[in-house]
Amino acid sequence: MYNFNFQVTTKVLFGEGQIKHLGKEISKYTDKVLLVYGGGSIKKNGIYDSAVEQLKNYNIEIFELANVDPNPRIESVREGVSICKENSIGGVLAIGGGSSIDCSKVISAGVKYDGDPWDLIIDRSLVKESIPVFTVLTLAATGSEMNGNAVISNMNTNEKLGTYGRCLIPKLSILDPTYTFSVPARHTAAGTADIISHTFENYFTNVEGGYLQARMAEAILKTCFHYGPIAYKEANNYDARANLMWASSWAINGLISAGSANNWSVHPMEHELSAFYDVTHGEGLAVLTPHWMRYVLNEDTVSKFVDYGINVWGIDSSMDKFDIANLAIDKTQEFFTKELNIPANLRELKISNKDFDTMAQKAVTVKGGSIQGFVELHAEDVKKIYEMSL
Repeated sequence: MYNFNFQVTTKVLFGEGQIKHLGKEISKYTDKVLLVYGGGSIKKNGIYDSAVEQLKNYNIEIFELANVDPNPRIESVREGVSICKENSIGGVLAIGGGSSIDCSKVISAGVKYDGDPWDLIIDRSLVKESIPVFTVLTLAATGSEMNGNAVISNMNTNEKLGTYGRCLIPKLSILDPTYTFSVPARHTAAGTADIISHTFENYFTNVEGGYLQARMAEAILKTCFHYGPIAYKEANNYDARANLMWASSWAINGLISAGSANNWSVHPMEHELSAFYDVTHGEGLAVLTPHWMRYVLNEDTVSKFVDYGINVWGIDSSMDKFDIANLAIDKTQEFFTKELNIPANLRELKISNKDFDTMAQKAVTVKGGSIQGFVELHAEDVKKIYEMSL
């Protein structure tokens, strides 16, 4: 296990009705907020009205940025930064899932930056300070409510890139599982796949000594495999929604990665799918992951897949190690396609092979020439995984 710094400063208010504390908590930081959200769902389900009421109770002035896209665009960030600068706004409140939160994070840093906000995506070293970010979560998926990560798309250049800053970690996150009851089944499935993928990216590592992190990751995976299908079928099941929501936060706030994780492998490949085809992130991850697993399975990596198969899926430990590994991969793919009804291949996502060379090259270029994760991948490797996923 290598040395690490771990700090999560987010105050989490978890459970039904916690939005009643929103105004009081934000008033500790500012009396002006930019409210950032996506479509009109938060107005239909009453979350918008509840938030506005709480803010007004504490005389917090509200400005709005609506219609943030599922893969948030840099144009929305630029618009939000302009609103904040023009009105001397002191905080950004995101109501929604990871898209609204990620957009809000980069807006918060852009307020403190004199150049184009896209610079903050290209070069994360420029993310040095920000105004406070607050979140009301409505979708369990990205874990953005408790970390300093943000992913933004530039559709003009077919780029979907991530940035990071410790200052971007939200000051407050309200996690009310009932707010996810109205999430459509398809997005519940994609969100579950996203949580699982975050956990995989931290779990499949060649760094030795992270025993505790691995066991925690397995617990998160088992939670998703158990509760994902329940939430998919029973939208109002509180325990399923609550467990997925909490798993989402802990999969990617540093708990299971600190001291043990490599660079991620599947996410940079999927980001190219989203950048070129604007697919749903979780669905792209679910399609690619089993094929990545099969591609990197070898004598050097099989022991990790054996741990996964035995500890997560309960596969008989007396079987041949490669049989355990392949069965675990099969179960993973079947879970996505049969339990969550996620498309089985890239063609079902309306993706062809015409851009594979460019996408593969861009996926590794972003990572400095190769994806140095669990197994190092070069452009030709990424292309092969895309082709396997067709």
